Amino acid sequence: MDRRAFLRAAGLAGAGTVFAGCSSTGTTTPGGQPTTTLPLPPTTTTVIVPPPPPNWESLRARISGTLLLPGEKDFDTARQVYNPLTDTRKPVAIARCETPEDVQACVALAAESKVPIAARSGGHSYAGYSIPESGLQVDLSEMKAITVRPDGTVRIGAGARLTDVYTELAKAGKCLPAGSCPTVGIAGLTLGGGIGVLSRKFGLTCDRLDAASVVTADSRIVEASASAGADLFWALRGGGGGNFGIVTEFVFGTVPAPALTVFTMRFPAGSTTDVLGAWQQWIGTTPPELWSNIIVVGGAQAPSCEVSGCFVGSPGELNGLLAGLKVRPSSRVVQAKEYLDGMRFFAGSSQRQSFVASSRMLPGPVDPAKITRVMTGRPGLDLLVDALGGAVADLAPSDTAFPHRKAFASAQIYMKTDAAGAARATTQVGEVRDALTEFTGATGYVNYIDPTMPDWATAYYGANLPRLQQIAKSVDPNRVFAFPQAIPQSAS
Repeated sequence: MDRRAFLRAAGLAGAGTVFAGCSSTGTTTPGGQPTTTLPLPPTTTTVIVPPPPPNWESLRARISGTLLLPGEKDFDTARQVYNPLTDTRKPVAIARCETPEDVQACVALAAESKVPIAARSGGHSYAGYSIPESGLQVDLSEMKAITVRPDGTVRIGAGARLTDVYTELAKAGKCLPAGSCPTVGIAGLTLGGGIGVLSRKFGLTCDRLDAASVVTADSRIVEASASAGADLFWALRGGGGGNFGIVTEFVFGTVPAPALTVFTMRFPAGSTTDVLGAWQQWIGTTPPELWSNIIVVGGAQAPSCEVSGCFVGSPGELNGLLAGLKVRPSSRVVQAKEYLDGMRFFAGSSQRQSFVASSRMLPGPVDPAKITRVMTGRPGLDLLVDALGGAVADLAPSDTAFPHRKAFASAQIYMKTDAAGAARATTQVGEVRDALTEFTGATGYVNYIDPTMPDWATAYYGANLPRLQQIAKSVDPNRVFAFPQAIPQSAS
């Protein structure tokens, strides 16, 4: 018997006992006082009315874009994102939106019918959260207009991808610090912070954000900036995609597109400990114009490594800086690049790729010998350590929602795999992530979101978590935008 049924039964039993020995006339208590029979209080029953089922045909008629349902042409292709390991996730509908009003209609339907909803821009969510299981996927890929304005700002639709952003900016002689993979969406990148190869010189992508248009859980379009909706604007700069609404458009400030010099250095087998130790000492002495990373490649025996980077300046200046790295490479390539070609140098493949990944944020240099031991016997697993500092650290951790302003570097643990090897890869990645905890504590980069990350809310948001919780509760009290690693709302 549940608690409600028990209380009801107990209440009725008590009433029956009282009234069995009493009547409304001529009844007295043992002390001789007359009694009055009181009527039973009305019994109340809570009736939970289920939400109405989503009316997909009504939504189809309301939007200017396209609605796809299971079994319809292109549905199975449209739901796929970058990582094929997420192909098992299946939405119940995909709305290819073309206008902010289309997005409003989608959010209104999801809120009314309690259907999970998630936006998709580039589709690089590491955990596949842009494919809401049994929910409505809001595909923003058609909302991709990019307009560079006379004042040097750029208006970018939330569906734009980095390859198009860089191309249009280069035509206008402008630069926006952003990521490297060409098919990454500007929306997810910005909302999680936006680490890239120009971060040390020009800051994170979110640091260049001037304003954003957001469809909130009540299906209103809200303009968020430093002067309007300041709390929401703060949260959008590093608070993670999918937590506060669906952004339909961004306005960024730009800088003049710089000439760049890129470089790659490879090192002989067995030198990883020496190279990592030297690189950590060296990068901390270089100016913010230089960004660099070191990739430690796991091996069946000892790991190997390579160092790459990007410099805002000439090859001659860069060569002078590289001389300070006190290890000798087995090969070195240094090339001058125009801005667009420099971005393409780091682009990598745009093809779909199966992988498992996680991250940590390094507060300072780590023991290189321990890293070598951790990466030994792990063929196929890469540890990518990207230098931070410079302009990233110019802001305080609380100035935006991105909390890792004072980190020395980010560390991404990445392993290519297929479906058959995914469980093993998840274990391997988790072991390296947990080994790094000795140096990092509970930290991580939300744009490398990991479903198995311990204490993930603290790892991704640090001391900014309580404020983010309050903002999430304020703008989405009914958790329309809930997903497994959505910001947990505070109890207060």
